[in-house]
Amino acid sequence: MNGNHAGWLDRARRIASPNFGSRPSAERPSLVVLHSISLPPGVYGGDAIERLFTNRLDPRAHPYFEALEGLQVSAHFLVRRDGELLQFVSCLDRAWHAGRSSFQGRDNCNDYSIGIELEGLEGERFEPAQYEALAGLLLALREIYPIAAVVGHEHVAPGRKVDPGPGFAWGELLARLAWPGTMFPFLSSATDARDARDIP
Repeated sequence: MNGNHAGWLDRARRIASPNFGSRPSAERPSLVVLHSISLPPGVYGGDAIERLFTNRLDPRAHPYFEALEGLQVSAHFLVRRDGELLQFVSCLDRAWHAGRSSFQGRDNCNDYSIGIELEGLEGERFEPAQYEALAGLLLALREIYPIAAVVGHEHVAPGRKVDPGPGFAWGELLARLAWPGTMFPFLSSATDARDARDIP
């Protein structure tokens, strides 16, 4: 079984975040929003992301962290550089990841989406292990929930967010999933779907 009745995926390491709420009545997640995150930016490893999502990040530990003091955010999943999968919020609940957002004319993407963070920096490449883990996660989620589309944060919050950014190879993900193009509504050109090898 890929998941249990409480919305937690068996294959993920569970680190429960207090930053979540209830979805609207009878709402099941139909959208996946991909993000990228590294704390501090461009630094990988360590537990700063887990600390941020569980409100334990020390603002004095790094100058960049000062601006994050008091911020309460979360995502459902984090995919580490080595492919390790962490889960912070049950998929049945509403994580606080997309903020002010809209998809196909519907606002508040948090209400009906699952947020997946990839450890990385906008514009930089992601690791093969991350694409493998992400593809496996998406396949598992689609077995359980009525997932109809996968987008980037940049697509649902244009002008405000730019992640996962040009370093993310959508073509690599599509090749691993073999899903119809309709699942990726924002990939409208060959440039959008280019392979990671083509990224300078």
